[in-house]
Formats: sequence, C-alpha cells, structure tokens
Amino acid sequence: MGKIIAIANQKGGVGKTTTSVNLAASLGVLEKKVLLIDADPQANATSGLGIDVESVEIGTYQILEHSHTPKETVVKCSAPNVDVIPAHIDLVAIEIELVDKENREYMLKKALESVKDEYDYIIIDCAPSLGLLTLNALTAADSVVIPIQCEYFALEGLGKLLNTIKSIQKIHNPDLDIEGLLLTMYDSRLRLSNQVVEEVQKHFNDMVFDTVIQRNVKLSEAPSFGESIINYDATSKGAVNYINLAQEIIKKNSK
Repeated sequence: MGKIIAIANQKGGVGKTTTSVNLAASLGVLEKKVLLIDADPQANATSGLGIDVESVEIGTYQILEHSHTPKETVVKCSAPNVDVIPAHIDLVAIEIELVDKENREYMLKKALESVKDEYDYIIIDCAPSLGLLTLNALTAADSVVIPIQCEYFALEGLGKLLNTIKSIQKIHNPDLDIEGLLLTMYDSRLRLSNQVVEEVQKHFNDMVFDTVIQRNVKLSEAPSFGESIINYDATSKGAVNYINLAQEIIKKNSK
C-alpha cells in the first residue's frame, strides 16, 4: 500500500516543487517505486523532470475530472523508478469546474484508489494556495510535508496552514498526519537562518525533520536542465540533503 505525501504551503517560493521533485528522485534512487503528481498549474515539477509542458495533453486535470485514469496519464521521466502525472496551465480552470460538483474535495482521492497499491510513495506537489486543488491533495494524502524557508517571514501563514490541516482532519480526512516541517534554503553564514531554525525547532520540536535543506546553487540550476539534483550533481550538498530526507522518511514509515 503506497503512502501518499502532499508537499504543501500556501506561501510561494519556499521550496515545494524543489522538494517534491528531489524527494521523489531520492526515493527512486533508494529503490522505492514513486509516483509524482504535479498539482500546480505552473507545472514546474513537470518541466523540472525534463517533460515538455507544451506537449502535455492529459495529466492532473483529467484525473481530477475523472475523464482519464491515473494509469493513462502517467509519463516516464529522467529519474529512475519515478513516474509522473504531469500538469499544464489548463489546470487553473479545474477550480472553477469542480466548484459545483458533488464531493469535489474527494476527486483526487477517488482517482488514486486505482494506483495506490502500485507505488511505495505517491508525492503530490501542491499549488501555493489553499484552494480546491490543494484541498483535494490534502484530502487524498496520508500525510503532509510543510517546507519552511529559513527567512524572516517563514512562520507567517504557517498558523493558517495548520488550521486548514486541522479542519481537513475534522471534515474530510481524519487520518491526515503531518509528516514533518522541512527547513529549506538554510544558509549557516546568516544569523537569521540560524534564528529561524532555532525558533521552529523550539516551537515544533518533534515535528521538524532532522534534515535541513541548505541553500545550494546546483539545486537552482538542476530544473533548467530538466533533471533532479540526483541526476544533475549527485555529489552536491543539495543531493546529499534530499537523500538524507528520503532516508529519514523511509525510516519513519518503517516503524
């Protein structure tokens, strides 16, 4: 039975897509079978793994409206053991189209039932909003990883996201867990980065991953080559960080 993990934070630029792509690739390298679902209309997870967004004809949009099965939309990518359900800018329209549908929050959950057993992990890259797309992802997920940038406004909006998770647990998905808070874009030279790490660890202690994702040039270069950090430069700090994160998640879920 595969574990479904949503990568969510309504703040933009915190490292959601970077984490989705590289966590999926790292789990793949560690010989886990992974499905990455791009649930963000910007489709950066799709292009970040070398898939041409313009050529995407079926993907997340179609599985949400149940016109295609996940199996029909799966695309192979540059990362070993990783399948992708790609996104396209058309995905923007799905929020409007689902709005008057019955059980609209359960569309993704229902669609994934047919493939859940075929993967060890299903990773969902969420859009930077708390709209219907993210709601579908969190309703379908077993747990959520929340990336937090080591910056001044890092904790802004976190309360809102945690409240949204609480209400989803109450209404739509009582089994939703917080897999962990992931500190990203950490720069040990900056006092501010260190303060944010201390602050988050103090407030949320056990909920915070031991792995911290360091700021790394290679991590920002990799998507422009359509590769994960593992393919692009396996010896870089970024690759080591994401392999560590994948190992931490595997260990946590094997208990």
